[in-house]
Amino acid sequence: MARYAVIDIGTNSIKFHIGEKHDDGSWGVIVDRAEITRLGEQLQESGIIHAEALERNAAAIADMVAEAARQGVTGIAAVGTMALRTARNSKQFIDRVRELCGLTIEVIPGEEESRLSYLAVKSGIGLSKGSMVIFDTGGGSTEFVFGQGVSVLDRFSLNVGALRFTEKYSLAHAVSAERLQEALQEIAQDLQRLDGTPTPEALVGMGGTVTTIAGVRHRLVKYDPDIVQGSTIDRWEIDRQMELYRTQSTEERKRIIGLQPKRADVILGGLCIVSTIMHKVQKEHFVVSDRGLRHGLLVDRFDK
Repeated sequence: MARYAVIDIGTNSIKFHIGEKHDDGSWGVIVDRAEITRLGEQLQESGIIHAEALERNAAAIADMVAEAARQGVTGIAAVGTMALRTARNSKQFIDRVRELCGLTIEVIPGEEESRLSYLAVKSGIGLSKGSMVIFDTGGGSTEFVFGQGVSVLDRFSLNVGALRFTEKYSLAHAVSAERLQEALQEIAQDLQRLDGTPTPEALVGMGGTVTTIAGVRHRLVKYDPDIVQGSTIDRWEIDRQMELYRTQSTEERKRIIGLQPKRADVILGGLCIVSTIMHKVQKEHFVVSDRGLRHGLLVDRFDK
């Protein structure tokens, strides 16, 4: 049985997955984790990846490549998303990673990111019929895929990410209801492309923000993908968590069961984006997919 590794380099985190291809064509999981490394720290203001973030993330990727070698993988695919699409010094980061571990990073456009995310959901959540909107909210951008059954009808990426709004509106801290409303209004403005979208039969959320929401919803002391996968989150729960985080500092949030401590500062910004998406597409609930871009990348690059 062959093993393959994929690395998804995002604005807020790096996701690392090693899959094992079984003889019957199915995939087993050897390693699957996300590390909060903040490649996009202060990127919005400066337009560059800062030296400390560059070295921190390059070292994290080198460690993953070394781990993949110890696990006996026969191939590795690594992709970068919004942070590497927008930073003026992306090449410097890519060169540094290649220098440390020999890995070549492919920077993919938002549309390709969306396609891979759709592939991941379709291969894992079992929603094969009807209209569907899939969203993946990250630190620097949100990807959308509109589908009908197995067909992708539209896909695009918008520069609407949790890290950007967290920094701009100080959402890492307790904020007033008025300040939160200002953030929501700007997010709604940036998500205008969703206006007039027909209400889909299914709305599916993926990525760290929505899996964290599900973890808090289920009060998971230890993250359990089997519980998170397929969870349904309704608007009442989104509103409840928004109010909870709005009134607490980062340190206070870290004590909430189910909330990964390293996401405590950006979770409110992510919730604001999720809430706005639900409003725009007129859905009172969404389904959580634990699978993400990395799973789609694994199938796309190595399933053959």
